[in-house]
Amino acid sequence: MIQKLMELTKIDGISGDEQDVRDYILSHVKENSLQYVIDSMGNLIVKCKSSGQSQLKVMLAAHMDEVGMMIKDITEDGKLKFVTAGGMDSRILPGQHVRVGTDKIPGVIAQKSIHLQDKDERESVVKLKNLYIDIGAKDKCDALSLVSLGDYAAFSSESVLFGENRLKAKALDDRAGCVILLELLQKVWPFELYACFTVQEEVGLRGARVAANRVKPDIGIVIEGTTCADVPGVKEHEQSTLLGKGPALSFADRTSIGDRELLKHFEKTAQEEKIPYQWKQTATGGNDAGRIQTSGAGVKVITVSVPCRYIHSPVSVLDIKDLENMRDLVEKALEKLPQMA
Repeated sequence: MIQKLMELTKIDGISGDEQDVRDYILSHVKENSLQYVIDSMGNLIVKCKSSGQSQLKVMLAAHMDEVGMMIKDITEDGKLKFVTAGGMDSRILPGQHVRVGTDKIPGVIAQKSIHLQDKDERESVVKLKNLYIDIGAKDKCDALSLVSLGDYAAFSSESVLFGENRLKAKALDDRAGCVILLELLQKVWPFELYACFTVQEEVGLRGARVAANRVKPDIGIVIEGTTCADVPGVKEHEQSTLLGKGPALSFADRTSIGDRELLKHFEKTAQEEKIPYQWKQTATGGNDAGRIQTSGAGVKVITVSVPCRYIHSPVSVLDIKDLENMRDLVEKALEKLPQMA
């Protein structure tokens, strides 16, 4: 599972440009001879094998896209101006290595040298409008021979195992969820189970609504990477989640409220199976559950998350044990789901 995750995080798949990620996932889906459909948005919807014992219909969702950049202009001296796809802290961007376009042209995000900045510039927050990508082009014509307006730029970041059971990589939100779905779709389930690999989550949860309207589930379970702020300077009640303490269950966020019956079911399952878990301490952010919940005539939803430090950056960090425990919790809770119904 970890090898697959590392392979997935190496693939670039910014919102609206997820096809390479989808192709990787699809290769594993075909190995299991499963039915699937790719809809007009680009969602990959896989129907898992079922024994047909229950009429329940369940949708698992994990998004394929990651945050990144899109080229909007090229200056006369060959620098690339960009907009972001998804939420990012502009303060982390200067100095980051990126790869641009389908040819993966190497570049670096830069701004005016500190030696040339005035006092106000040095002491103010980095503004996106002042950043650019340098690809080594001598002028605009040279740059246009390498890239085009509308090209995507992804972080150039290696996946690295370090410390004790820790993985550093880009796009852990939500390739971590994708790899869990790949694990679960290999089983035969007593009900209809659809593994939905969604698109454009980072720019408005767009793919999930379309996928949910097609599947029409009774229950939606979103598997994702979430914020973890167990770092110096953050008060305990603001830490959201803690690395190494297990997957996180969410009461609510800005886009959805977790179904109480499902929350109790997952909590009971974790306790019975002795699987570590935690409650997410903040209600910020949002995920595909918000669109699944309000699709059709309404859907019961729950979000299960793996804590990730430095989320939406080139160097997100997760604990491998948390990931394994998330897989085990979702698997066991799914097995017991007909009993709850």
